[in-house]
Amino acid sequence: MSHPTVIALGELLWDMLPSGKRAGGAPANFAYHATMNGADGYAISAVGEDPLGDELIAETRKAGITTIIQRNAWPTGTVEVTLRQGIPEYVIRKGVAWDHLLLTRELIDAVEKADALCFGSLALRSPETHDTIIELLKHSREDAMRFFDINLRGDHYSKELITELLGYATVLKLNDAELLLLRDMFGITANSNDESCRWFLTEFDLDYVILTAGADFSTIIARNGETSTLATPHVEVADTVGAGDSFSGTFTAKILAGESLDQAHRSAVNVAAFVCTSVGAWPEYPKTIPDYLAIAGK
Repeated sequence: MSHPTVIALGELLWDMLPSGKRAGGAPANFAYHATMNGADGYAISAVGEDPLGDELIAETRKAGITTIIQRNAWPTGTVEVTLRQGIPEYVIRKGVAWDHLLLTRELIDAVEKADALCFGSLALRSPETHDTIIELLKHSREDAMRFFDINLRGDHYSKELITELLGYATVLKLNDAELLLLRDMFGITANSNDESCRWFLTEFDLDYVILTAGADFSTIIARNGETSTLATPHVEVADTVGAGDSFSGTFTAKILAGESLDQAHRSAVNVAAFVCTSVGAWPEYPKTIPDYLAIAGK
């Protein structure tokens, strides 16, 4: 049986953590965890013609992430990450290689074969990469999952951009803070998070809306009326870098493999908990991911 092909579009960079630099970027994190959960995961991005770019390509290969990476004269992307009680805060360098992703036939050919595409808002902050990613979304298969993991960062987004990307999406994932921001942005007067999520589901004709609320819970609402809500298992947190992306990559791989909403959600929660117990976004997987929900009696 062939594995589903999952392609993540956008930033590939170094997270400059207090403990040192670690390879990351939401799309690459997504591709790694989709791969580790049974998909053929690819990351499309750009890095500089510099030593940091060389090292980053080497790290993706070491992690087993298949990449289509352009090299250009801009510096390789970096993010200064500070951790406050394990929660990351980011300062994202501007004018870097992934801001200048070029549309090529190679990228179009790859996207046309994909079963799922993942994208966020950050990579589209520059006109060049914005136009490339939008054009790639236009070339995606009609039946492909288009997973918009919103990942709002700093001032790198607008209502116009979010609305544009929702127009291509079949799945929206956001956290509780992002939902509050979007409620104000879109003038949503719903009385609950659940009603707000359903507003997006209906307004943008989505298959799923995924809401994560950190250490509390996550909820997935499907177009067909199914819902799944799970409490977040409490684990010993090393850091939360990449945990949300691991949830997204796992959920996508499991749904494409034919798992039920409840099964895919449970797998995604357990993988995210595992990532929180590890340092960095690409931890080596054990033979079996612990069922943290079962351990917690859930």
